[in-house]
Amino acid sequence: MKTFTGIREVFKIFQNKESYFSEINRQQSNRLIFNQLLLICGFAFLYGMVMGSYHSFLQSVVTGVKVIVLFLSTVIICFPSFFIIQQVLGSKMSFRQMIVIVLSGVVLTATIALSFAPIVIVFQITGGNYHFLQLLHVSIFVFAGVFGMRLMVDALKYACENKSIYPQIGVTVFRIWIIILAFVGIQLAWNLRPFLCEKNEEFKFFRKYEGNFYTAIVYSVEQLVSPKQPEKPEIKRVQENKTDTIGKKETGTEKILNQIRK
Repeated sequence: MKTFTGIREVFKIFQNKESYFSEINRQQSNRLIFNQLLLICGFAFLYGMVMGSYHSFLQSVVTGVKVIVLFLSTVIICFPSFFIIQQVLGSKMSFRQMIVIVLSGVVLTATIALSFAPIVIVFQITGGNYHFLQLLHVSIFVFAGVFGMRLMVDALKYACENKSIYPQIGVTVFRIWIIILAFVGIQLAWNLRPFLCEKNEEFKFFRKYEGNFYTAIVYSVEQLVSPKQPEKPEIKRVQENKTDTIGKKETGTEKILNQIRK
């Protein structure tokens, strides 16, 4: 019952932004942060399982863990720079308030992403193309991320205009920080791949090949627009046999010509 109440507290933040920065004691803020982390891990794992289920159960579980690592690692790597810069700019917000803001945005991102899980399942069942599903997941993460970042900006604006505990310039700097956060997330996602594997591909924890996230997206778009079918082995064998036969005939012809010349 307490866990359910704690989860409701997390979602109340989305419904009432005016109470976002209301004074809360240390024990309450710690519990709120714990519930936020719990929701992020749970929702990210569930969405990751749906994503990886296109290949196999093992890939599903591994992808679920990878999505959790992706979300939490991105926040852990980027949060110190956010906190220090805001303190330099003169922000009066406490360490816990900043954590609650950032985690609330990530919770909203994970929640929206999970809400698209039924749509992803439908496309997987109806024979969704691997490259289409890849682009679909990227679109879902971008869409969910935009709403999560918007929640953070709205919260900081409220703190600046109504509570006077956050400097105006901090909102502008935060927008730049969001761009950095996005690039860090993309880089981590690229290093943690594969999240989604083709059905005929062997299971791999990590994938090694050259390129980057952007070239992979361009390649997926090209495959959807004009897919290139791989040559069948039998056709290759027939072509090789024809070449060998022609080569043999040419060799025989050369022998006859040589005999005539002699």
